[in-house]
Amino acid sequence: MKRIDSTALTGVSETSLWTLRNRAVEATRPDSAFEDPLAIEVFDRIECDWGKFGKPSQSHPLRALAFDHAVWQYLATHRHATVVALGEGLQTSYWRLGRRDVRWLSVDLEPVLRVRKSLLPHEDSVVEIASSALDRGWMDEVDPRGGVVITAEGLLMYFDREEALALIADCARRFPGGHFIFDSIPMWFRNRTLDGLKMSDRYTVPPMPFAFSYSEASALVNVMPGIGAVDDIVLPPGRGAWKSPILRRVARMPTVRDLRPSITRLRFA
Repeated sequence: MKRIDSTALTGVSETSLWTLRNRAVEATRPDSAFEDPLAIEVFDRIECDWGKFGKPSQSHPLRALAFDHAVWQYLATHRHATVVALGEGLQTSYWRLGRRDVRWLSVDLEPVLRVRKSLLPHEDSVVEIASSALDRGWMDEVDPRGGVVITAEGLLMYFDREEALALIADCARRFPGGHFIFDSIPMWFRNRTLDGLKMSDRYTVPPMPFAFSYSEASALVNVMPGIGAVDDIVLPPGRGAWKSPILRRVARMPTVRDLRPSITRLRFA
């Protein structure tokens, strides 16, 4: 089987390789509850210096599971909803969810979509849109009648604050009754990336200018029209320390919650 050269992916797009590696490695472990056979297959077909991304972490596969669960919850009550995956990269969420009847819009830049097409199975329900998430043209492809759930997994932190909040506001205005699920980083981690966070001597993480705490997200109910409710989504249990109930309780404490990365679900009014 032909192997794919990964050098076409650069900058923020290259982070899709980093997260793919972490999901594939975790999925191969016999002691892991994370299953992603397609990620393993895709990982094996890509020519890449995987070691430059440093030591594999559970953070990305657990984040993927958290997003999966949030999307499933919406689809459970909106059987004909459209899923919009902004900046989808090399995610395999559509196949993990197993809902082949759901219309799925994959929005990303042209180089990423070319790699996706060469690696992932064709699905009639998946519509690929070559666009930045910030170009609102993708909104015209959404049929909101059955509901809309929008994901921005590993995306908004790479935008400026004004860009990210304007995108959320436009989605709230355009898709009432929908959900918007995104993850964000705390200020201390933002500053590390702006200083040049190295995963190895061969890879520096792209700058992440947008930090957003849960407290800031929860305040959107009062300051942004169209936001009906805000939920903090805690990562599911993983292995080792990631499974500790004590650490999970600590992560929910108000004094800690704003210092950790977070996953937020916005429910549009």
